[in-house]
Amino acid sequence: MDHNDHVNLLRAGVPGAGGVWADLGAGDGAFTLALAELLGPGGEIYAVDKDAGALRRQEQAMRARFPEVRVHYRVADFRERLDLPPLDGVVMANSLHFQRDKDRVVGLVRGYLRPGGRLILVEYDTDRGNPWVPYPLSYQTWREVARRNGLARTALLSTRRSRFLGRIYSALSVLAETEEG
Repeated sequence: MDHNDHVNLLRAGVPGAGGVWADLGAGDGAFTLALAELLGPGGEIYAVDKDAGALRRQEQAMRARFPEVRVHYRVADFRERLDLPPLDGVVMANSLHFQRDKDRVVGLVRGYLRPGGRLILVEYDTDRGNPWVPYPLSYQTWREVARRNGLARTALLSTRRSRFLGRIYSALSVLAETEEG
């Protein structure tokens, strides 16, 4: 996949320019760069990863391609509580499949979202793992995980063929505007 594929996987889930978002498990930043393109100069992104070297590489790429987008780099484990402002959205691209206890992680992430906030998941569309992708989740499984964790309006955004596990998808889930909603 290339940058345009990354952008297209996110595009339908990002409502427009600006906003405060996080990329959890950001790595070298393929999806952080895609998010920066979609948010534009008014955007603010928190890029979170345990790998400081990956975040440094990401920062260099971001400065070269999208210097006008504010990015905060956090060396941290997103499985633990993070100090983040209320977020308009979160991207989790190829990061949730490393977590066995998805409900605990998604519960934490839900707590970062403003009412109406968006969670875009990019994942392999299978429930069978391997040594490199130990705990993937199909779109159907994601719908159930999202529902159990108070996220609604889950929708499939886009798919791409993947030589690795057949197909990759992006899905959007939204935190209700109110607890009653």
